[in-house]
Amino acid sequence: MISNFFRKTALALAAIAIFGSCNQAKKKPNFLFVLVDDQTPFDLKVYNASSPLNSPAIDKLAEEGVVIDAARHMGSMNGAVCTPSRHMIMTGRSVWHLPKSAEFQNQTAADPLDTMSIGAIFNRAGYKTMRTCKAGNSYPGANKQFSVVKDKTKRGSTDETGSAWHAEQVLNYLDGRVAQKEEAPFFIYFGFSHPHDTRNGKPDLLKKYGAVNHKSSKHLPALNPNQPPLPDNYLTEHPFFHGHPDLRDEERVSGVWKNRDEATIRNEQGRELACSENIDIQLAKVLDRLEQMGELENTYIIYTSDHGIALGRHGLMGKQNLYEHSLRVPFIVKGPGVKQGKRVKGNVYLSDILPTVCDLAEIPIPETVEGKSMVPLLDGSQETIREVMYGVYAGGTKPGMRTVIKDGWKLIKYDLMQGQIQQTQLFNLEQNSHEYLPEHKRSHPMETNLADKPEYALKRQEMEQLLLEQMQAHDDPYRLWDQTDASVAVTQ
Repeated sequence: MISNFFRKTALALAAIAIFGSCNQAKKKPNFLFVLVDDQTPFDLKVYNASSPLNSPAIDKLAEEGVVIDAARHMGSMNGAVCTPSRHMIMTGRSVWHLPKSAEFQNQTAADPLDTMSIGAIFNRAGYKTMRTCKAGNSYPGANKQFSVVKDKTKRGSTDETGSAWHAEQVLNYLDGRVAQKEEAPFFIYFGFSHPHDTRNGKPDLLKKYGAVNHKSSKHLPALNPNQPPLPDNYLTEHPFFHGHPDLRDEERVSGVWKNRDEATIRNEQGRELACSENIDIQLAKVLDRLEQMGELENTYIIYTSDHGIALGRHGLMGKQNLYEHSLRVPFIVKGPGVKQGKRVKGNVYLSDILPTVCDLAEIPIPETVEGKSMVPLLDGSQETIREVMYGVYAGGTKPGMRTVIKDGWKLIKYDLMQGQIQQTQLFNLEQNSHEYLPEHKRSHPMETNLADKPEYALKRQEMEQLLLEQMQAHDDPYRLWDQTDASVAVTQ
């Protein structure tokens, strides 16, 4: 009888163990989506080994997850590049298939895609959703779908006015979950207002990078040995006009204005890194809290930016261009089942985020989505998810700039100022990753614009054809001066 009792007890304990492990296996993953504002990947050591940025939390994410090298935003038809970029993130749609608010910020009437965006989709799937980010230049119809919204633009130099404010909103939200013993999984959109200008860094971090929050348009900031060096592809001016008259980023940003001298650029680079290190510090606080809660191992962490930024590269300051420093974004993913310490090429767009998080959460991907799931990159089964990438900037004079990238080759075309500027650039990114121009005076024959070199005429022709195909495939409403739609086989 006693042995029977022990037998039944053992069976009961085994059943509890099995049931508990099944429940654990079925537990939905959490998501911490981290979006910073205006950060080129070349600010991070993960992408640029010579960067002086101190970012241990981001570095650790990279060591414990997957780094995607070729991650890009698809571009913009709007000088506020942030706006269409964030529409693409929220909806998984391509640049020419977005709600009107992507191009016209004041046209915020309800759109059917609002309820097919990240917050709404995860709410319907039983997730608790929370968002903090900057206010403005975003996608209001999608932002309000999150259950908890704490949006404010915080670009100051104190904890209350800077990045720490956004972290505090997330920490408070997590504390509330603990207090309420919340069991439902969460999706947290953890956005920052920095390092977007005005890049007002905290005093201690500014000192570390030799920078000051420069405010005088009549005097230059002082040079300091602690400031970052000039970027490798720095120029005092771009070889031709960027095609967007009175563009704020190039003419009116406080601390820079139209200046492109060494003192201004190095100081602004220092301010950028001071703001980025503060983001890393705040991210570390949230990751530590998740670990204390026992949720970190069951949470996917995605770190990226809405687009890059020039900051003196090619003589430019903003993101309204199609060079790699502005078109590419950092992209790091860590979480359950994600390969550790892996690096892949990727060829992903920011519009691939929505199908990816749906895939990871086992939520059906909406039919409205045009992006592709990145899960094959994260589980190690693929190195890329597409062969060709397309990009556009049509926020200034039309039709603007276009680019296409394939197999390490990149074509950029400019049709600006009512046809006054018509330029073509061809780069081999494997041998000219900085997209050096003749003005950089590099000695290597590949480190220049190859578009007019006779030996690359066939490659240019191939890339020109590919660009037109991509413009057609993405319903680009414009054509450049030397394009015709005749006899083009459209390929997606």
